[in-house]
Amino acid sequence: MFSSSVELELFFIFVLVVLNGVFSGSEIAIVSARKVRLEQLAKRGNRKAKLALKLATAPNNFLSAVQIGITLIGILTGAVGGATVALRLAEFLEDIPFLAPYAGPLSISLLVGFITYLSLVVGELVPKRIALSHPEHIACGVAPAMNLVANVTAPLVYLLGVSTDGVLRLFGITSREASPITEEEIRVMIEQGAQAGMIDEAEQEMVERVFRLGDRPVKTLMTPRTAIAWLDVESDWQENQQEILDTPYSRFPVGRDSLDECLGFVRVKDILNSQWSGHKINLEEIVQPPLFVAENTRSLHVLEMFRASGIHLALITDEYGGIEGLVTLNDLIEAIVGSIPNDDEIQEPQIIQREDGSYLLDGLLPIDEFKEIFDIEILSNEEEGHYHTLGGFVIESLGKIPQSGDYFVSDTLRVEVVDMDGIRIDKVLVNQLPEDSSGTEEEPETDN
Repeated sequence: MFSSSVELELFFIFVLVVLNGVFSGSEIAIVSARKVRLEQLAKRGNRKAKLALKLATAPNNFLSAVQIGITLIGILTGAVGGATVALRLAEFLEDIPFLAPYAGPLSISLLVGFITYLSLVVGELVPKRIALSHPEHIACGVAPAMNLVANVTAPLVYLLGVSTDGVLRLFGITSREASPITEEEIRVMIEQGAQAGMIDEAEQEMVERVFRLGDRPVKTLMTPRTAIAWLDVESDWQENQQEILDTPYSRFPVGRDSLDECLGFVRVKDILNSQWSGHKINLEEIVQPPLFVAENTRSLHVLEMFRASGIHLALITDEYGGIEGLVTLNDLIEAIVGSIPNDDEIQEPQIIQREDGSYLLDGLLPIDEFKEIFDIEILSNEEEGHYHTLGGFVIESLGKIPQSGDYFVSDTLRVEVVDMDGIRIDKVLVNQLPEDSSGTEEEPETDN
């Protein structure tokens, strides 16, 4: 059979393959390790984590060193196998009569197959699977050795880097910095964390709302002008007092005959102070300066304006200077944490799912919440329309102010107006249609 020297050479090949696996697994562990986790370990004084973080943050030299190691191991493995083991195996096969004519090619084929199989399993797949199972732990373990390899091979790495850059320049290819993490990638990571139980569902929903808040114009969160409770300096005090008693708000805009001539806002606290002090109520004397915000201002920017100014109520204006609505700090907070009704507020929810799976929705429901319910990326007419609520979507789709009973089909949704409040859409019934009906779009129907 084989001599002890052949067995030693086979053992040497096995050691080279294992070493290849160490390099391969180390590469995967350090590249796939979460930098946030490594930073946490480093802050606790883990020196290996500091080295691993250093390699993961600037991986070019480390990856080049690993590639040099893997390449050298491959060359050595082939040299040892082809120069010695293959010859000994051929000599062994020549002693078998029916294999003797094919001893040379057969020995090389068997050896190449054996080394390839061993390299794939022991040198690549197993180490990488192990590294992916515990990337941070393994990255910390191999970091000192990999850092040493990177330092030893630094001159060769530099030479290879210069050579590579020169070849790329010949082809007109320039290196590009890695793009920073995107908002969508953060969303995916948070979703994966929630699925794994690392993040609470409420936390995930709150983070999602914060991202939406940064994209939503403040107009989508405002109380429309028709629903604003305000005080008129030209009206009798009894009328203004009744307006205060009929609503649960602590602050009121103050106008002169119209909200378009807004003087500012007053706090109920200031009114009570004047009244209890025995002074005659004069709204113009206690009014505070208003904060005006353009209708397309991003909601997150408005939140910054509230924090900078100390004023927690803003009037939303259109491009002509007219008052479109009103937004408060509470509106923005509710957009993040969800509805927070007052003790004396009895509000019907904007979203009601019925037993048959259909949804009864408020016409003032923000359109992005509507899309979230039905997992819609973009509505069929969203790019052409200038709406921010479900009611605006319905009007845009029907092309008119609807009546109760009007409906239309958009994608796989049947949207029907079930209740009107004057000319405002109050309630909308939405049914999810079967997938095979997604391509058929019906004409809007009207009750005559």
